[in-house]
Amino acid sequence: MEKTFDIEEGLRIEGPSFSPTRETIWAFCEASLDYNPLHWDDEYMKSDFGKTNFGGIIMHGMSNFSLITRMMTDWALPLGGTHRRLETRWRSPVKPGDTITPTGIVKKIKKTEKANWVVVSVQVKNQQDSLVAEGEAMVEFPH
Repeated sequence: MEKTFDIEEGLRIEGPSFSPTRETIWAFCEASLDYNPLHWDDEYMKSDFGKTNFGGIIMHGMSNFSLITRMMTDWALPLGGTHRRLETRWRSPVKPGDTITPTGIVKKIKKTEKANWVVVSVQVKNQQDSLVAEGEAMVEFPH
């Protein structure tokens, strides 16, 4: 029996929320070997960076990437799909105590001889509904 492909453009995908803490940010420092003082040094973060002052440590931007990847995999894998590509842009910093949530909207479906390719517009917003990251993901659903 042939599997039915019933994903349509406009479908909304929601991922789990995440609230970074100083401890989870430090754990990402250790896991990624990225010990940039932006992520752990309060004294360093009192400085101005050109016209920017973050007012404290910030979460790694790659944590947004990880949260989006989890959302895409949690959605696609049970449907037989494989998350193949993700491109993101960071829009604003995330600090300990924020709560961020990823979402996606199916933007385009391309059917080829071997698979259905789904392009998803992705975003991460914080608790104030401010955009912190955005981009595009691609998922392959083999026939």
